[in-house]
Order: sequence, then structure tokens, then C-alpha cells
Amino acid sequence: MHLRDVAAQAGVSTATVSRVLNGTATVSDAVRERVERATQKLGYVPNGAARALSSRRMRAIGAIVPSIENGGFAAAISGLQRRLDEAGFSLLLASSQYDPKVELREATMLLSHGVDGIMIVGGDHDKDLLPLIQKKQVPFVETWTATDRHPCVGFDNAKAAARLTEYLLDIGHTRIGVIAGQTRHNDRASRRVAGIRKSLADRGLKLESEWLIERPYRIPDGRLAMKSLLSSATRPTAVICGNDQLAFGAMIEAASQGLKIPEDISIAGFNDLDYAAFLNPPLTTMRVPAEEIGRAAGDYLLGKITGASVLPMTEIEVSLIVRGSTGPLIRRKGRG
Repeated sequence: MHLRDVAAQAGVSTATVSRVLNGTATVSDAVRERVERATQKLGYVPNGAARALSSRRMRAIGAIVPSIENGGFAAAISGLQRRLDEAGFSLLLASSQYDPKVELREATMLLSHGVDGIMIVGGDHDKDLLPLIQKKQVPFVETWTATDRHPCVGFDNAKAAARLTEYLLDIGHTRIGVIAGQTRHNDRASRRVAGIRKSLADRGLKLESEWLIERPYRIPDGRLAMKSLLSSATRPTAVICGNDQLAFGAMIEAASQGLKIPEDISIAGFNDLDYAAFLNPPLTTMRVPAEEIGRAAGDYLLGKITGASVLPMTEIEVSLIVRGSTGPLIRRKGRG
């Protein structure tokens, strides 16, 4: 496969293809997209990178996470890099911003640089991503998810969220709201919502539409979502948040409205980031050992590269951590 084949497929000059692949071209989006589609369709990798792939001389692993801002992903990347350092490998990192097309583009770039393996997050990808990686015969591993379809390191997000929901139900809460991450292109967030729905349904309850709010995983968005939940005619007595950052924002908003946590409203998070135990009150959350996920992903990829025997699935144990932000339902007159 040569550069001229890509140029012919895209209907542009070889110089244009070269500049697009090098990231130096000033071309229209339409031309860039044609070149990228042609590259993916033909499975083109620049010659220098192809030599690196065949000889395994680059000694580098690529990782694509949805967001570097997310504390959980940052911890996983830290674990991955430490494991790679021990083996004499480097890490190349990219962020997809929860966009499958961006993830595909970043993966194409990593492959063009000759990475020896790729770590990705979740199981919701552009349809061309896994075929591209497999065509290059580069080992990959999905993380933060548990599946028997592809190599993975992670856990069942639905079961984890169900466990948290069941705890709140067991201590008397039946009106449970959810501040979820944005579920579009995010199978982890959608699976957690599914787990919450199932736990409620098992008790003859349902998640009311006005009590489900999707927001980006940021503290200010957690606050905005909680403000909306508290403005409901009948508000929930407990709120499950898609991660600890959203929960922190929810706690700030509840306190700003004069509510006591957990006497007036219980709030729970997901991940157990470093600061969760030091909030006021400390945050109830699902503990996800993110650094362990990254390290186990590194173990898998290094094992595949060296020809060692590795398990296709590594299930990571998550656990419920009960702290002061949740408590039994206290019914008071005048509380909606």
C-alpha cells in the first residue's frame, strides 16, 4: 500500500495526503475527511511506522480516554504509565471528548506512529475503529467495561449502579433522582442508568423522567442538575450521581439552598476519588480502583506483545463505600 493509492482513493494529490497525515495541511474539512476515509478504508500506515510495527522497535503504547479532566481516567492513565515504565515502554495519550469520530482519528494517528498496543475506554466506538486496529494486528484492550466480545479490563457498570440503588432503597428511599453523565456515545453512563432503572423496577418503582438529568462530568454541572431536581414539584429524597465530581456539585447546590445532608437529602457518587472522603459530609460512593484498571490494561498489552499467556478478561472489583452523605429517609411535614 502506497501514498499514491490513498491519493487516488481520495481524489487528491499525494502532497495533500502527506500534509493531512502530518497534520500540516490547510485544507477544507471535506478534503480532510476524504483523505481520512481513504486512509481508513485502505488501511494505510506510513512506511516508517509500518517498519516499527513489524519490528516492534517503537516500544510505545497508545491510550485514548474520553476526557483527561476526569479524575478516574487520570488515575487509570497513571497506573498504565507506571506499568509501562517498568517494562521500558512509553505512553502516547489522546482524548476523544466522548466523540467516536475523534476516537477513530486519534487511533489512526497512533497506529501511523507505530504503537505496539492500544488501550481504549468502553465498548461504544465508531464502527470502523476495531476493524482498523485488528487489521493492523495490534493488540488492544477495552477498559471500564466487562464483556466477552473483546479483551477487556473493567466491571459491570449496571450491576455496580444497581448495588448503590439497592442500598438507598434498603434504607427507605423510594424517590431517587439521578444526575447521570451524558449517555450518548457513553456505554458506561447508559449502563449505570439501566442498572438504576432495574433496581427500582424490582421494587415496583420507576425512575421518573423529571428525576433523570444528564450533564457533563463537571462540578458546576452537578450543581446545575441538582438545582433542577430541587425545583421539581415533588423532589427526590436521594440522588445518585454518575461520578464524584457531579456529586460534589450536587452537594454544593443542596447546601446553598439550606438543605442538610443527609437529613434532608441523601447524595451518592461514583468512583471514590481522593477527595470524596474529605468532603463535608464525606461522600458515599462506589469505589472503582482506577489505577488498578490502568495497570491491568498494561499487563494485558505487554503480555500480548511479548507472547505471554494472558486472560482476555480481567474483572475489577468495585465496592460500595458508605459515608455521611447518605442516611435513612427521615419524613418531615412540609418536605416535598
